[in-house]
Amino acid sequence: MRISSRRLGVYAVALAFAIVVNFILPRLMPGSPVDAMVAQLGPRATPAAVEAIKARFGAVDQPMLWQFADYLKGLVTLDLGVSVKYYPQTVVQVLGRSTLWTIFLVTTAIIFSLCVGVVLGAVSAWRRGGRFDTIVSPLSVIMISVPPVIVALTTLFVFAVSLRWFPVGYAYDPNLDPAFNFTFVGSVFAHAILPVLTLSPFLIGEFQTTMRSSMISVLGEDYVTMGRAKGLSHLTVMFGYGARNAMLPVLTNLALMLGAVFGGSIVTEIVFNYPGLGLTLYTASIARDYPVIQGQLLLMTLATLGANFLVDIIYGFVDPRLREAA
Repeated sequence: MRISSRRLGVYAVALAFAIVVNFILPRLMPGSPVDAMVAQLGPRATPAAVEAIKARFGAVDQPMLWQFADYLKGLVTLDLGVSVKYYPQTVVQVLGRSTLWTIFLVTTAIIFSLCVGVVLGAVSAWRRGGRFDTIVSPLSVIMISVPPVIVALTTLFVFAVSLRWFPVGYAYDPNLDPAFNFTFVGSVFAHAILPVLTLSPFLIGEFQTTMRSSMISVLGEDYVTMGRAKGLSHLTVMFGYGARNAMLPVLTNLALMLGAVFGGSIVTEIVFNYPGLGLTLYTASIARDYPVIQGQLLLMTLATLGANFLVDIIYGFVDPRLREAA
């Protein structure tokens, strides 16, 4: 646990910096939540209605220091405010729905990509320089380099618009009532297939590249040579001796990639109209919904920092050398 305690200060500084940036960024955008909400009212925006809106969201028109103090007070009391776009729903209610769908989407993509990428990386290292490696490794570099928006638009056009193999839009068929049954669950997975396939190429490429590099160094260790000398099967030596011990850098890379994964999910959810945090952030940005924007950015920051901190703890337990060096 010493390694975790040592890095705790780093995470605290990063969190404090993120809180300040999270407050400033939405306010650099033109307009204000009050203006956006008045525009939504249209002809109904009577002077009395405008004053009521200013009274409810008055802090956004106050001096910056006043707004920042109100912002910090909300963080301490866990009161993130009321959404402008979805008034009178609270920020917690809005983000609560979106977070569940994003977690489902990202987790599914990570699990699928991890399984595929680790196997491809292990086999590439085992057959280094062979035909399999010369095809898969350059392909992984290409998958890492392609922007998520290109993958999303291509996937949408080919599989949803042209071939019509998969549904697009929403997290499930809007004609269904949410229930734990085969029809609803099947609809959820059917609507998630294309977004998952959009997020997966980048992840598979990263996992394959990291696993291959780590596996190559592991294959030279004595215990791998001993396994081969015992006459064990190639699969046993490859995965039981090699891949298992080459996984640590992959786990570390996963934590470092979370920010990119969330960024990719934002683009993916917007393209596929998937009701996760990405689509919520997009609609909130258009509506100048400061409370939702701040709450979501802070949530994503906490998720990224928390995942990195958790990996540090796991890494310390799995690799005793880190505890000894701490």
